Amino acid sequence: MKPAEQELRDLYDHLEPGDRIEIVHGVTVGSSAKWSTTTIGKVLRRERRRHGLHFRRNSDDKVFSDVLILARDDGELTTVTVDEFTRIKRL
Repeated sequence: MKPAEQELRDLYDHLEPGDRIEIVHGVTVGSSAKWSTTTIGKVLRRERRRHGLHFRRNSDDKVFSDVLILARDDGELTTVTVDEFTRIKRL
């Protein structure tokens, strides 16, 4: 695991409900359209969610993603999937 990925994993593992964070995550569409977006909010919980839509399926079709459920400042709830393109900063 790369140092940046390990740092992200360590921070993710230590997030607690109530922590205020900023998440910058990369969005890629096709092979050339790339941009990033920022989400700021309070951590409600961390989850590992199972899904089946993935281009490289496991032999038993079990694919999991780490997600953060956040409450934004305006009260909106949002879910962010954490991957190798995600950057998290505690505020």
